[in-house]
Amino acid sequence: MTGNRAGILVRNTRPEDFQEILEMSLKVYPDFPPWAERHLESHLSVFPLGQLVAVESKSGRIVGMAASLIILWDDYDIKGSWREFTDNGMFTNHNPKGRTLYGAEVMVHPSMQRRGVGKKIYQARRDLAQNLGLPRIRAGGRLNGYFKYAEDMSAEEYVKRVINGELKDPTLSFQLKEGFSVLAVVPNYLPHDKESLGYAAIIEWINPLVAKPEDHSGSLSLTFNKPASPQ
Repeated sequence: MTGNRAGILVRNTRPEDFQEILEMSLKVYPDFPPWAERHLESHLSVFPLGQLVAVESKSGRIVGMAASLIILWDDYDIKGSWREFTDNGMFTNHNPKGRTLYGAEVMVHPSMQRRGVGKKIYQARRDLAQNLGLPRIRAGGRLNGYFKYAEDMSAEEYVKRVINGELKDPTLSFQLKEGFSVLAVVPNYLPHDKESLGYAAIIEWINPLVAKPEDHSGSLSLTFNKPASPQ
């Protein structure tokens, strides 16, 4: 899977990319344990198509990555943690018979943020869902701006205000612009995350090429407004 935007190429991850990914992980998430090589090896072993890197065309430097797996959504509780959805980050719960592409990770090198890299990665992930004929992408979007407002409002109220454009969250606002909608707000998704205080928005993108009416909500009761999907 390839593409180019402002000199950025998105392709599938290779073993020789691991070291750069690990180094980037330390820069993006200084307060979290970084990805380990054993995680990345497992990802490639179980689902190589779901692992992507964004590469700066001129330098060959890796400036972003995405990690995904396929799951049977009904096997999980919507209030489950990131560890539960990803089998502790190993993706050994990947199920090719599933119908949901689960976005476990997207990160962009700090020096390349707000330069279109994230948009390119998200488009590549949508392309993957379409190429595989999957009706949806779901993920947990960490609410990394919530700590600023936690004393004044609940996480649910914070998310509603972000959806309405009253507040801006560094992660969720971007995801909404990329055509995702919010299914729920859950605690303890990343329990030790100081910025989100553990909260995440469970988000969904519907694949217009294959989704049926029943795919839009599954067994969930939607309580948040849906934005229009991107072109």
